[in-house]
Amino acid sequence: MLQRVLVSGPSMVPTLRHGDHVVVRSDGSVRPGDVVLGRFHALPDRLMIKRAVRHDTEGWWLEGDSADASDDSRVYGHADVEARVVLRYWPPWRGGRGPRYGLRSEP
Repeated sequence: MLQRVLVSGPSMVPTLRHGDHVVVRSDGSVRPGDVVLGRFHALPDRLMIKRAVRHDTEGWWLEGDSADASDDSRVYGHADVEARVVLRYWPPWRGGRGPRYGLRSEP
């Protein structure tokens, strides 16, 4: 299933910026390096866009691309991934998808 999501905050700069609009897909595979929509176990009421780093028995370890501006697994621990970011569609001059735009890990 595809959904539109608004990016809020600076934690994913330079890949994504505050105000970007993205499309996420909830029925696909996730690999380390993918940008994902996740829910931290310690913060279950909040969804965050982060980069998937590794998966283990406790869930996914997620980190922001801008470490100094990111509250992520280094603060909240493991997360469940709900969807993978597949496309940035707004603003149009920064649009794109796939590895070239930092949204999908290389195979």
